[in-house]
Amino acid sequence: MKQSYVAELVGTFILVSIGSLAALSSDGNLLIVAFGFGFALMIALYSVGHISGGHFNPAVSLAMRLGGSLSTNDMIGYWVAQVVGAVLASLAVLAMAGSDAVADTMNTYRDTGPAFGAEILLTGAFVLVIMVVAGHGLGHARTVISLALVAIHLAGVPISGASVNPARSLGPAVVAGDLSGIWLYIVAPLAGAVVAWLVTRVARTGPVDA
Repeated sequence: MKQSYVAELVGTFILVSIGSLAALSSDGNLLIVAFGFGFALMIALYSVGHISGGHFNPAVSLAMRLGGSLSTNDMIGYWVAQVVGAVLASLAVLAMAGSDAVADTMNTYRDTGPAFGAEILLTGAFVLVIMVVAGHGLGHARTVISLALVAIHLAGVPISGASVNPARSLGPAVVAGDLSGIWLYIVAPLAGAVVAWLVTRVARTGPVDA
């Protein structure tokens, strides 16, 4: 297995496991959930992001493939590694906290339309930030991306659960044995990634000031 695939597996494991455990300890406090996932992403980015580019999310890998910085074979390899990392993370939650805890970490929504729209919008915004700051090699990219995920959780948890990451949703769903509604957390984030890529194609913005 390529070193970059291992990095994607490990990074996604860090993101999903720490984020999930933070959510379980939050007692419904949205700030804890948001910062739990945001800081988990920061840990993953600083730990192994330099090896693979720090995607940890199939939507990000799709956008990078569309942008030409990732081959189709590597995109598929990243996707497999990310899903495996997320499943292993949820298995770790299962071992530490039990099956009910895994179910509690699943993304859920009440209304399909608003949730679908939120996942497209939030994923698009998240991926757009990643493409811009990473594309210009900004030194503070890891921090900006992590804080963007915090903001996305603050905005999206009440509407869609703020997945913006098919692997993050698939991990607990597979381990809990409940794939109902999982299509939304696959289709909408991938659509959001396409939207973000299209925006970068149309906008063609210059370098961002550090």
